Amino acid sequence: MSGWKRFAKFHTWIYRASGGRILGEVGLGRKILLLTTQGRRSGIERTSPLVYMPDGDRFVVYGSNGGQELPPAWFFNLQSRPEATVEVGKRSLQVNAHVAEDAEAARLLPLAHTYNPHWAGYQKNCARRIPLVVLSPATPA
Repeated sequence: MSGWKRFAKFHTWIYRASGGRILGEVGLGRKILLLTTQGRRSGIERTSPLVYMPDGDRFVVYGSNGGQELPPAWFFNLQSRPEATVEVGKRSLQVNAHVAEDAEAARLLPLAHTYNPHWAGYQKNCARRIPLVVLSPATPA
């Protein structure tokens, strides 16, 4: 298991055990959520701690993979199955994911790059267009 995967498992465990009070933010007001997706090939649930930007009742995450050319696995999982679970503090909710495009992306991208300057830096150093992923609470059926 890679160092990053080990850290993500540890981060997730601490986050859940503390209800997000520990490892629930990375400074400057930037908060962390836990995103649980279903593996596109394995079907196994995978949880990733991610910095998010609030947008009303929605959560915006950045598919940067630390600025690498390959998107993160959770992004591929959401492309295959856009339904996921988000944990914010002690709250857990079902969400539907979509990539911000056109007018929505034009509105969110400058806000996202101001909210988290690391995201802007990742895009400058990456040839691919890094997607903004919007996680919207699922509406009851």
